[in-house]
This record gives sequence, C-alpha cells and structure tokens, in this order.
Amino acid sequence: MTNLSSFRLALDRDTRVDQGRLWASLMAMAEVGPGIAGGNNRQALTDEDGAARTLFARWCQEAGMEIHVDQMGNIFAMRPGTDPDTAPVCVGSHLDTQPAGGRFDGILGVLAGLEVVRTLNDRGIRTKHPIVVANWTNEEGSRFAPVMMASGVFAGVHSVEWAYDRQDRTGIRFGDELERIGWKGKMPVGSLKLKAFYELHIEQGPILEAEGTQIGIVTGGQGLTWLQVNLQGRSAHAGSTPMARRRNAGLGASRVMELVQQVAMSHQPYAVGTVGRLELRPNSTNSVPGSAELAIDIRSPDATVLAAMEASIRHGVEAIAGELELTFTISRLQHAEPVAFDEPSVSTIRNVAASLGYTHRDIVSGAGHDAYWLSRVTPTAMIMCPCIDGISHNEAEDISPEWAAAGANVLLHAVGETALVDACTGHP
Repeated sequence: MTNLSSFRLALDRDTRVDQGRLWASLMAMAEVGPGIAGGNNRQALTDEDGAARTLFARWCQEAGMEIHVDQMGNIFAMRPGTDPDTAPVCVGSHLDTQPAGGRFDGILGVLAGLEVVRTLNDRGIRTKHPIVVANWTNEEGSRFAPVMMASGVFAGVHSVEWAYDRQDRTGIRFGDELERIGWKGKMPVGSLKLKAFYELHIEQGPILEAEGTQIGIVTGGQGLTWLQVNLQGRSAHAGSTPMARRRNAGLGASRVMELVQQVAMSHQPYAVGTVGRLELRPNSTNSVPGSAELAIDIRSPDATVLAAMEASIRHGVEAIAGELELTFTISRLQHAEPVAFDEPSVSTIRNVAASLGYTHRDIVSGAGHDAYWLSRVTPTAMIMCPCIDGISHNEAEDISPEWAAAGANVLLHAVGETALVDACTGHP
C-alpha cells in the first residue's frame, strides 16, 4: 500500500486535456443514433443506445480501464488506483438522448471523464484512489419514465424490480429491453461505494454565454412541483351563446397561465413557472370550451419559496374558477425537494477554476441531473460550461471546443485533488 505522504493534492496547473481529442470523441459519438437536423435520437435501451455503450466501453478498454456493469445497465469504467482498498472517485453522466436531442447533453460529461483518464495516462500520472467513469442508464426518461431512473435506483430511491417493470408507450418493459440490448449486468445496484462524484454538463440555459463566463460552479439544483389543473365549465355554441352567459373553461385556462407567470415573477431571481401542456375540449373552432386541462411546472432552489408558489397557484385557481363559474380539481403529479451539493466538493471546483484562470460564477441548475440522486449517497458537485443561446433538448444544441475543454480541465484537476495524485509520478 502506498503511503499517503507520497501524494500531493493537485496536478501541475499546466496539465490540460487534449482539446482536439475530446472534440473528436464527441463528434464520433454523435454519429451513433443521428437525428434529422444535426443532433441525436439515442433513447434509452434502443439499438442506438446499445451501440453507443459498446463504443464507449471499447474506448475505455483501450485506455486500460476495467468495465463493470450493474443490474440497471449502469456502466462503470474503472482506472485502478495505487491503493486497492480505497473508494473510487466517480465522474460521468449519460449517453442517452431526447428523441430530437443534442450532441452534448450528458455525452460531454461521460466523454470528458474518459478524457481525464486519457490525460492521466499520457502523463504517466497515478492516483491513490481509483477513478470511475460512469454512464448512467435512462437519465432522460424520454422513453421510460421517470427521469434519472438508474441513478435513482443506485441511490435507493427506486427498487430494481420497480424499474424493470416500467413500460414505454408501446408496453415494452424496461427490464426486457435492457436484456435484449445485452447490457443487463450482474453487479448489485449501489454496491459500488464512492468517495465522491463529479458531473460535467452543459448549462442548458443562457446565463454563462450571455455573461461571457467560462465555468459554472453548480451549488445545487432547483426543487420542482408538477401540478395538473382541470377546469370544468359548459360547452356551448360560439355564435349563439352571449358572452355574459358563458362558463368558458378556455378563458379560465388562459387566466391560470397568466397566474403562473405572475407567481413566478413575484419570486425572482431564481423561481420559474411554466404551463407546458394545455388541452381544451371539445377543441373545436366554433365551440366554447367546456373543459380544460393544464400541466404546470414550478421550480425554485428554495423549498420555502416552492411551497409558497404552490399555495399561491392553488388559491389563484380557486379564485379564477369562482369568478367564471367553473368547477376545478388540482392534483400534484410530481414533487422533488431542492438539492444542495456538498460544500467542500463545490469549493474544490471553485478553487480549481480560479487557479486555472477561468472566469467562473456560482449557478443553480434548473434541470434534473444524475448528480441529484448521487448527492444522497456520496459527496457530489457539478461543473457547467456554456451552450449557445442556452438551447438544449433540441438538435440545434451546440457548444464550442474551447468550452468543452475548459470544463474538462476543471474536471481533471478536481478529480486529481480528490483522488490524490502520486507525487512520485509524472511524465514517463
């Protein structure tokens, strides 16, 4: 066993990833499951997802890593440390995409982790702790709900059996598809104990690019609540029903949409509110809508604010329904508390970004990530890089090679500090 005194806490600051190699890997992965407009359609447990996994595993094996797969198909590519008794430092994200997704959402975090290992190999640098690059199964949840499914099982939020029974829109079971594509492993989920987890991700928002900031230091993630509102009025003829005698559920829906906007704006700077789905019935041009169904998404990094937003919406819907003579129901579809990442891990990323000379700022993530569930079982933090116009979950999603490399460099040095670099090694 190597003596801890032979390890230093940081790499030389001139150590950088190979930007061209990282970008080439990203572009090669983008050829697997191409979309129709420059992005990707590589949904979880499709043949395309299986092909991406095979390519990733081959690259990892070429880098001297050992491949381990758990019962949920999570891939853990391990670079051994000099002390086999220590817990690994884990990095990674996901290779699955939205049906019309981009080339970088999730993929950057996985392939930047691989680039970290390749860079350490190039320099002949060993670490006390093993380094694991993870691909978490079904982060997107676009085919099998819910999102972040396999990392949730890893963290004990869901059971393996429950996850296996999830079905896509055609009735195909998750467990059956996992076995069909050949990535159903035998390792018990959650049996791999981690020292820490770092996830690099594109921002999926416009703040970093708009400010010209290279690195986002993610302090945590927003909590969210999904509400479904059903308004019931009376369908009537659009031409012969006087305005004053209508019970217009469509008008009520429009006022609820405005209510959500007002509630979110009253809790700035970080709160957001969205009506992402609206269905009117009978949905006919010459009929007054008799019913309306709305799906509401509200988010905030503050649990108290999130609760206040929900209460305001519930009270507002009641008032709107009373004024328009509508009946209503409100049901909560989903709720997740805000996530606060491990402060020492966040500080490591912040200090690394500063020491490497990158402009940086603290940021709260508005999207869900595997890191949220991992934070329940190991010290966790996230790094973000800008994306053009803040576009994501869209084939137009794009970043620059320089942004990708900057995020990967911060990841490299954060991993080096956490996994402990052997001071006796360096360039071969």
